Amino acid sequence: MPSSSVRATLSKFTGVGKKIAAELEKRIMVLDGGMGTMIQNLKLTEEDFRGEEFKNHPKPLKGNNDILCLTKPAVILDIHKSYLEAGADFVETNTFSGTAVAQSDYGTEHLTYRINKEAARLAKKACQEVEKSTGIYRYAIGAIGPTNRTLSISPSVENPEYRNITFDELAEAYTVQTRGLLDGGVDILMVETIFDTANSKAALFAIDKLFDSEYERIPVFVSGTIVDKSGRTLSGQTTEAFVISVSHSRPMCLGLNCALGATEMRPFIESISLATEAFTICYPNAGLPNALGGYDETAEDMATHLKSFAEDGLLNIVGGCCGTTPSFIKAIADSVKGIRPRVPPIDLYSDVLLLSGLEPMKISKLINFVNIGERCNVAGSKRFCRLIKNGKFEEALSVAKQQVEMGAQVLDINMDDGMLNGKKAMTKFLNLIGSEPEVCKVPLCIDSSNFDIIVAGLKCIQGKCIVNSISLKEGEEDFLAKAQLVKRFGAAIVVMAFDELGQAATTDRKVEICTRSYRLLVEKLDFNPNDIIFDPNILTIATGIEEHNSYAITYLEATKQIKNSLPGARISGGLSNLSFSFRGMDTVREAMHSVFLYHAINSGMDMGIVNAGNLPVYDDIQNDLLNLCETVIWNKDLNGTEKLLEYAQSLGKGEKKVIPTDEWRNGSVKERLKHSLVKGIDKYVIEDTEEARCKEDVYPKPLNIIEGPLMDGMSIVGDLFGSGKMFLPQVIKSARVMKKAVGYLLPFMESASGEEEKSLHNGTVVLATVKGDVHDIGKNIVGVVLGCNNYRVVDLGVMTPSEKILKTAIEENADVIGLSGLITPSLDEMVHVAREMERNGMKIPLLIGGATTSKKHTAVKISPQYSKPTIHVLDASKSVVVMSSLMDRIAYEDYVEEIAEEYEEVRNEYFETLQERTYVTLESARAMALNIDWTHFVPICPRRLGVTVFRNYDLSHLLKYIDWKPFFDVWQLRGKYPNRSFPKIFKDVEVGKEAKRVYNDAQTMLNDIIKCKLLRVNGVVGLFPAFSRGDDIVVFDENSQQVTGILYGLRQQAEKETSEPYLCLSDFVAPESGGKKDYIGMFAVSAGFGTKEICKRYETLHDDYNIIMAKALADRLAEVQCVLLKAWEGVHAMRSNTARLLLKNC
Repeated sequence: MPSSSVRATLSKFTGVGKKIAAELEKRIMVLDGGMGTMIQNLKLTEEDFRGEEFKNHPKPLKGNNDILCLTKPAVILDIHKSYLEAGADFVETNTFSGTAVAQSDYGTEHLTYRINKEAARLAKKACQEVEKSTGIYRYAIGAIGPTNRTLSISPSVENPEYRNITFDELAEAYTVQTRGLLDGGVDILMVETIFDTANSKAALFAIDKLFDSEYERIPVFVSGTIVDKSGRTLSGQTTEAFVISVSHSRPMCLGLNCALGATEMRPFIESISLATEAFTICYPNAGLPNALGGYDETAEDMATHLKSFAEDGLLNIVGGCCGTTPSFIKAIADSVKGIRPRVPPIDLYSDVLLLSGLEPMKISKLINFVNIGERCNVAGSKRFCRLIKNGKFEEALSVAKQQVEMGAQVLDINMDDGMLNGKKAMTKFLNLIGSEPEVCKVPLCIDSSNFDIIVAGLKCIQGKCIVNSISLKEGEEDFLAKAQLVKRFGAAIVVMAFDELGQAATTDRKVEICTRSYRLLVEKLDFNPNDIIFDPNILTIATGIEEHNSYAITYLEATKQIKNSLPGARISGGLSNLSFSFRGMDTVREAMHSVFLYHAINSGMDMGIVNAGNLPVYDDIQNDLLNLCETVIWNKDLNGTEKLLEYAQSLGKGEKKVIPTDEWRNGSVKERLKHSLVKGIDKYVIEDTEEARCKEDVYPKPLNIIEGPLMDGMSIVGDLFGSGKMFLPQVIKSARVMKKAVGYLLPFMESASGEEEKSLHNGTVVLATVKGDVHDIGKNIVGVVLGCNNYRVVDLGVMTPSEKILKTAIEENADVIGLSGLITPSLDEMVHVAREMERNGMKIPLLIGGATTSKKHTAVKISPQYSKPTIHVLDASKSVVVMSSLMDRIAYEDYVEEIAEEYEEVRNEYFETLQERTYVTLESARAMALNIDWTHFVPICPRRLGVTVFRNYDLSHLLKYIDWKPFFDVWQLRGKYPNRSFPKIFKDVEVGKEAKRVYNDAQTMLNDIIKCKLLRVNGVVGLFPAFSRGDDIVVFDENSQQVTGILYGLRQQAEKETSEPYLCLSDFVAPESGGKKDYIGMFAVSAGFGTKEICKRYETLHDDYNIIMAKALADRLAEVQCVLLKAWEGVHAMRSNTARLLLKNC
């Protein structure tokens, strides 16, 4: 197995790298001194900096030392040679500000590649010339400075999450600089003067990427800057945390420079020498600057200090920074000559997982367990989710702070929600965390099922974090590509026990997948084994489904085997999954967690995502509850789940025992059946079902019993489970009671004369976990519940592509398709499936379910893609209620209409309250415009061109077309399903009576309006020849002779999450370039002529009720007239395939 140590990496170097490593083991080598100091001593003028080439440059160039490589190359060459002749083994290129970021201050960013290449050429030339005269080989180091921007600190006190540069911008700038240095021939690259570790990680990222794709690897040196005696970088990291954060790049040398003099730097270079297997490099300033910005320390003083460093075994390379000159370097070289170099430690952290925030964290065998705080997770904390969705990020930061205060040693951050822009939310929150030292002192865990969100998070973190997670579910190529990127960012990685076949549930499968993943990471990517963390899947137990009973045992067994067979690997897991079946019963859940954790730690579990403040001590758990938890975790009793459920049900408020009674048996048969369903009692269900069947006056058909009391009971079960007042095992019990009752009724349904049931099943549903998702436990429970309710379930399993789902639905003659998914990317796949169903002309309902799904996401993102019913199902218990409504031919229409109206309201509310909209540029929007093939389009001329006026339209013709729902909305009268629509609203228990009264008043007023001609409805329609020109529509007169006007269009620019086009009205009119004349219609209508007079009359009577009534009726009449005028306008002028898209986006 490859070694993860820096020393092992050094052994792989050939050529110059091997030569340097060998020399460093023999003696202390010497670096040059301050390039900037030497240039300042020359007192160069603006003209010197400009040279002939840049004499007309629009910005001042004095102070841009790097450009002297182009304008004064001889000066730079001489400085290099003077240091080499003074005894330096290495000279740094004059490229401290050699990025486009730094050069942009001078307007010379376009010169960065050229500057760096020439700087490298000059340094290399100096080395070669001095080698020629001395016979000693010298080395050119490509100097990569920090830039004048920072990724970890906001430049605005008022806006702590703001950054004036991005990781990508920095990485690109460093890529250009590095390419220039490498093409110029440097022997070494050095990322130096690091005051913000995040900046250096961008540089190291760019360097590694170039080595992988274009260049042979050469040694990399890394040097940080401690800004004062606190021992921290400017961005707040301790020396050791800094070392951990950059060591993923496996630098040949690691050390400190600048900011401090040798005396002040001593404790920090000693800290680095103890914390790294790399060689050390130290090049301090000539003391601390004086009041005038100069340096007072002499060469002899500095050399004396550094000699003591060498004698104490702290140094491998030594040199000088600000204030040092060739005389300093000569003195230093002489002082360390003959002193043995530091011997780097071997296998310093051979079995330690190193992490860092502002402070270091070492996870070894000495640490019993690491608490990963779980509350900064939008999927796991309602409060945190609400704060993030409402844009209250600073308040959400208090959740993170509280987690650290309560003992979280690592902080899990998750922004996986279908209604969030996860990448932006993650970036903003992590930037805010960076401003709060009490939070960012601990390492972070970037948690997402969307790898793009993980990458966005990695770009914000200066420390060494954990990535949670990747897996083999998309195959080895995808797995290795993601792991390689995580490694390049320098993070540890959580690997889930998933593969191409799905989620591992058995011990053997867990171990098999983890072993395969380990081999791939270590053998193919040389991934540090200590940075590998396995999550063998803590799955839900005590669900009421027998196969789930052993899930805790398989995790514990797999953990032991993985720790014994895969050296260095750690074990983690999400603890809350274990007890999900008892959602809402915190006492039971917390006890289950504590008991499981006790055994898991003993089996080798190293860390877990937990609510750090809510874990009871194992020995403090009440004995009977402790024994019940032990029983279900170790699957000791077939009735263990039932016993734990009884215990949970017996806990009322204050955890007092609730004594069960049979008083419910005194109720009506309807109430008894409902009670049996809700409580999961099957003892009397056959007896009660038979009693109900015999009441033919109440239940004429057996089906009426199912649709009546049994479905009422299941509806209550769904409500209780959804509100956390019922547990999953109870839902399964209720479903089995339902199955027993339905099974009893089936023979009577089949034999009843005149029955129309053509199938033994209530309907067929195709269930599938969508492509990219391997979670199926929730889907399986839905299948059990639906099966218990006499639905035929066709389960396609996990990772199911859309084409297979649609094909199966057609082949099985399915009544409904149900999509399931647990991870956020599944939401996008569900959108895709809905779009494919629309494209294929499917007409069956689509059900959406899973942990990350929601009614809002379904309404806003999925439903608009499919014109047929698309319904979010909250949980397994609700699936029966939804299916029953969809399969009821009488209730179907009202139910679907109810859902459509509800989702429309959800969409409207979402867009009205959307706080942060992102827009693409107009150029980008135009590039993604709707592209219609007009080649075969034949324009149809409307029957009448020009303007047509409709005056005093007969109102009596409009009455039968009135849509009364908006009328009742005005009065805030809303019926509940199945009595929501007109005229069923009159039957609604709560609003029916009032709705009928208001409706009758409206009829009275309408009769008066028509009889007395109090309102006039007028309209005008225009149909004209036209063509589109870009975003605009050019309109001609009816004879197509003259342009009568141009309709200037606005194209959509609000950013879309899918590949939908950005529309403009002009897209739907034939373009000018095609040479075909199209037609456009427009209309205006008003039913308000006379409304003012009616309202004035009621105002004198102070009759606000009738004022509102008059305006509401005028509005209804105007809408009817709109519909009629649109119909008249001529649908023949609309292309059906484009009309649908146009209307959808209006």
